[in-house]
Amino acid sequence: MNKEEVTMIGFEIVAYAGEARSKLLDALREAQNGNYSRAEELVEEANTSLVAAHKSQTNMLAKEAQGENIELGFIMVHGQDHLMTTILLKDIINHLIEMYRRGA
Repeated sequence: MNKEEVTMIGFEIVAYAGEARSKLLDALREAQNGNYSRAEELVEEANTSLVAAHKSQTNMLAKEAQGENIELGFIMVHGQDHLMTTILLKDIINHLIEMYRRGA
């Protein structure tokens, strides 16, 4: 994969992860307001975006594992950063929603 192709995948990952991040933060706000069913819907929507981002990442990793040369650039690194921090955010948001639900 040339650098341009990898850059486009990086942008794709950033977009999906960014969408997921926004939905997760919206889910937290809904939970803070006691709207737990809406919070759960938003978390599921975020999961859908994260799966799409992860699929893009996995496809590229598979190509590299098959011996294809991957020309990485900073945008891909940025995409990876967004994806991993959003996955961590999802875990934290799920925990916080459960705390709100329990009244803790």
